[in-house]
Amino acid sequence: MSPSPQRRRIALFVLFFLPGITIASWVTRTPDVRDALGASTAEMGLILFGLSVGSMLGILSSGRLVSRFGARPVITVGMSLVAASALTIGTGAALASGAVVALGLALFGLGMGGAEVALNIEGADVERQLGKSTLPAMHGFFSLGTTIGAVGGIVATATSFPILAHLSIAVVVVAVGLVASIRLLPPATGKAATTVSTDERGGPASRPLWRDRTLLLIGVIVLALAMAEGSANDWLPLVMVDGHGFDAAWGSGIFAVFALSMTIGRFVGGSFVDRFGRPAVLCASALIGATGLALIIFIDNQAVAACAAILWGLGTALGFPVALSAAGASGDRPDARVAFAATLGYIAFLVGPPALGFLGEDFGLRSALIAVLVLVALAAVASWLVGRGKPTREDPAEAPTAPAGTRAD
Repeated sequence: MSPSPQRRRIALFVLFFLPGITIASWVTRTPDVRDALGASTAEMGLILFGLSVGSMLGILSSGRLVSRFGARPVITVGMSLVAASALTIGTGAALASGAVVALGLALFGLGMGGAEVALNIEGADVERQLGKSTLPAMHGFFSLGTTIGAVGGIVATATSFPILAHLSIAVVVVAVGLVASIRLLPPATGKAATTVSTDERGGPASRPLWRDRTLLLIGVIVLALAMAEGSANDWLPLVMVDGHGFDAAWGSGIFAVFALSMTIGRFVGGSFVDRFGRPAVLCASALIGATGLALIIFIDNQAVAACAAILWGLGTALGFPVALSAAGASGDRPDARVAFAATLGYIAFLVGPPALGFLGEDFGLRSALIAVLVLVALAAVASWLVGRGKPTREDPAEAPTAPAGTRAD
């Protein structure tokens, strides 16, 4: 008997939560890890490149693996790698080995990159079955995980709790959550959907996705706002420490504020999507995020920087889940569309961390964020273009899988 959509939704809440708490546990300790390794900003960028490489390997392989085996096995393997990565990163910090830390980040990227695409395919399917917007809330649990993980990281940083012991606790949390929730998912969500999407009817089903203008615009939005979110995950504590003169505990605290802002935005954002539509919400989100970034970059004031982190968090909160939902509703083959948009978005994890590290080495981390600011501004323009075109409203038959009760624009 297939699990009900309600039980699947609960399982996905847990599975989105787990990588959030893991990445926050790592991010809040980046100043301590940097000090333990004696690494420069550029060297930290190279270490973070392990995360980028692992992420892209996971992302690029996830769609094919889901098509062949279904989402559940991909999620299982991915989350297992996330648990292994935390232990590896902690071991690398204890050994003062940048190579081991980079390996741990590569494992995290491989596991999270693969699992996240599969989780979004699973979540989009649940959203269609329930007939209401649920992806923002699912991503809200990721942000909730980052918030709780950040609070734990603040305490661990302030008390000089050993990094290895701290990350080992995250391993236990991931393992327990995975075992408890994975059995509530059906075994072949993406596999069954992909088979259906390769029919021989012709028409839009046979059109290459990369030629779909609307989907490409959505991909730009996903990439830009994922870059903004990923930049905070990778660099926000160090931006506050090196760029605004906070100590390590305060830098971690501001990251916790950012994560809490994202959590709130994702849990309350569904009502704004239902009322104003996806393009309007995405455009407003990009403008809010750009404002926060601009204040952090150009205003040399600690109070302003701390408050701007709230705008940064609120601005990026809905970008990824709402854009993925829009991608799934933009035409037929929704699973393939979600995977395509997610892949474009996760490219940010490849180019973001090392690029910002090298830019930060030459110009400072605050100035390096100008590149992110430009991308977020482009996302606002792309959102406006998507709303102007309103492609999913031209012919309702083109988007039969759009959730009932939600706006296709």
